[in-house]
Amino acid sequence: MERGNISVSTENIFPIIKKSLYSDQEIFLRELVANAVDACQKLRHLSTRGVFEGELGELGISVALDKEARTITVSDNGLGMTEEEVKKYLNQVAFSGAEEFLKNFQDADKAEDIIGKFGLGFYSAFMVAETVEVVTQSYQEAPAVRWTCTGSTEYSIEAATREARGTDIILHVAEDEDEFLEEARIKAILDKYCKFLPIAIKFKDEQINNPNPIWKKPPSELTDEDYQGFFKELYPFAEEPLFWIHLNVDFPFNLTGILFFPKIRQDIDPRRNQIQLYSRQVFITDEVQEIVPEYLMLLQGVIDSPDIPLNVSRSYLQSDSNVRKISNYITRKVADKLNEIFRDDRESFEEKWRDISVFVKYGMMTDDKFYEKAEKFCLLENVAGNLFTLEDYKDKIKEAQTDKDEKLVHLYTSDKEQQDIYVRAAEAGNYDVLHMNGVLDPHFIGLLERKQTDTRWARVDSDTLDKLIPKAEGEEADTAAEGEDLLNENQLNKIKETFEKAADHPGLTVVMADLGAAQLPITITRPEFMRRMKDMSAVGGGSPFGGADMPDMLNLVVNQAHPVVKRMAKARTADRMARQLVDLALLSQNLLQGKALTDFIERSVDILRK
Repeated sequence: MERGNISVSTENIFPIIKKSLYSDQEIFLRELVANAVDACQKLRHLSTRGVFEGELGELGISVALDKEARTITVSDNGLGMTEEEVKKYLNQVAFSGAEEFLKNFQDADKAEDIIGKFGLGFYSAFMVAETVEVVTQSYQEAPAVRWTCTGSTEYSIEAATREARGTDIILHVAEDEDEFLEEARIKAILDKYCKFLPIAIKFKDEQINNPNPIWKKPPSELTDEDYQGFFKELYPFAEEPLFWIHLNVDFPFNLTGILFFPKIRQDIDPRRNQIQLYSRQVFITDEVQEIVPEYLMLLQGVIDSPDIPLNVSRSYLQSDSNVRKISNYITRKVADKLNEIFRDDRESFEEKWRDISVFVKYGMMTDDKFYEKAEKFCLLENVAGNLFTLEDYKDKIKEAQTDKDEKLVHLYTSDKEQQDIYVRAAEAGNYDVLHMNGVLDPHFIGLLERKQTDTRWARVDSDTLDKLIPKAEGEEADTAAEGEDLLNENQLNKIKETFEKAADHPGLTVVMADLGAAQLPITITRPEFMRRMKDMSAVGGGSPFGGADMPDMLNLVVNQAHPVVKRMAKARTADRMARQLVDLALLSQNLLQGKALTDFIERSVDILRK
């Protein structure tokens, strides 16, 4: 057996680091500024421990752009480097000075604030620079030095002059990278990645960051105005949030942050990636689907955790057990916050319900754990605008539906204006009607039927209505007294044939029913299973029978107890009456178009004329 060490050729690895390690060139500035932050934080820790006894002063970083000289300079007044440290940290690829510092000072106060980890960030400078100079003066009594490299594996070190401790990193921008010589471009990068770094950063003599964001402060020290002001800082042009959740946990992982609940439109706001992920106040990404469940992507805000595993370039996170724990924690905190508002101030919760209902339903549909918690505060709204919890609503409709069905039937409308005629019919039968007009509601209804096995759902214009709504009280006695008005079997068959002849609309089936004289003479319903498949297809749910344009099935329900229908048994104009009634029913469902609509209008005018 032969054993040995794998060799790594620096000539081959250096171009990879420069050109392939980072997905975006602009990240070079984040990495250099983050290194400068570390230099300041390290000096602060050394001062706290008494290792550095000099004047700390106001620690800070400046970024300077010289378009004429084609340079970008990142300067700090941190601990600087000696010549030996320059050789150790800059000439050894992947040797992390931050890691070495943490090992040497594990008990340093807040040592977790040190950003660096991999020892590679500095080399990102060569993505945009043809030459990089480092001029540094250590806080120790040692001469300043200048390190220069042109992007190859060769470098030079020489004596230099610097007025005070700290480091200047000077990038000589390559000829094909002119975009990074524009002030607006540099400002945009700093705003994106460095907005909340913990050391003051200046560009063109203006401080561009907030070193003490409120998510790092205890919630007890903050007011509503603080949260609202911070929201405006994040999203200057957005509406005020409904409420927010302050995340703050240090075991079994460290995580802070603030999640804001925005107003969400019923058709689901298409804006995504509104949650920003930070690690030690360094912006990482706004693509947080690995750590935030899909339905929480509708929220806005920030999450900051040093325990989220990042890839080498700190461009995105990598999934592991910590990520799953953090995701579960965030889900629990959101559900607990909603339940707290519902429990402590139901009136306020109901006022916000129309703005957050999509979010809650989305969460219940995609996360079983969230469903278990949300059952308590998820609300249903009826056409009168009253709100009920799932259990409260079942209690409400039990009395009206006693002995009528083996399951409680939730009648609902998806468009209370268009389906008004059916809503009235349901209410006449002493049924309450829910208003379910959201884009998610067809899926949400299916979820509730699976979860609540003692209920079923039916839209008011479905064929279910024919079976549920009884004749008005006392109507049977009245009908019996009018024995001569009862239609016999031959008359019913004749009327049905008349309507079948008039109902030449595709997919229309005539159904005779005794709904009582108080109900309409004719209505159109759709078999519930067919209506659901079309609704699900329309919102992308798919159907085993095709898309939203699949062949339709409609029931033309003729109310044989209505006086107008009874009259048709003896009327010479029964065919014309049937045609008019069919067209009226089709018109109520927006199914009468083109020539058929024109014929109906002309026929109606002719009837009025006579």
